[in-house]
Amino acid sequence: MNTAKVRQQVTVPLRFSDGYTTTARVMTFDGLVDEKEHIALGLGDWQRALTKSAAGGRAPLVRPHSECLTGDVFGSQRCDCGPQLREAAERITDQGGFLLYLRQEGRGIGLYAKLDAYALQDAGLDTYEANVALGHGEDERDYTAAAQMLFALGADRVRLLSNNPDKAVQLEACGIEVVQRIPTGVHMSAANVRYLATKASHTSHTIELPLAE
Repeated sequence: MNTAKVRQQVTVPLRFSDGYTTTARVMTFDGLVDEKEHIALGLGDWQRALTKSAAGGRAPLVRPHSECLTGDVFGSQRCDCGPQLREAAERITDQGGFLLYLRQEGRGIGLYAKLDAYALQDAGLDTYEANVALGHGEDERDYTAAAQMLFALGADRVRLLSNNPDKAVQLEACGIEVVQRIPTGVHMSAANVRYLATKASHTSHTIELPLAE
């Protein structure tokens, strides 16, 4: 795996739609394997978190978050991406660590294809079946660039904020030590309950859905 390095970093104050505010140190990178414009947001006392981790203490909290224009920006109810992003920003700010914002829309198939997949879901396919029907893999995301970013930041030990076991598997295969997996909350709506249930049953996401009454 090639070595990446931080190319620029700037301070950006953040305000979410519910009024929550925090401040991020936003970092860009050179040398990422996929040549995409991924960014890392250092939140909270991330520098102290790195220092403690290097001394064998608690590792920084990290969430690799895949870009979701519909959910993150427009508040789509068909997924849980926007609420997970908001939750991650606060939890990482409280504990110190990094939010990796990865440009891999629609599990890596792109925005237009994701919307095509939505149309197939409306016709009865689930989220994974729809991707396959379009000629894509169920999940085409590759977290090699995320691992490069973490190494460049000095975060080779992490506590991973994610429900997706594949993120941990891929990061560990790239040499990142995942010392703990921490699930996000369950952000369920009438529009995404089937989507969440499919993630839990099909790809073993750690999502505890309430039992139907």
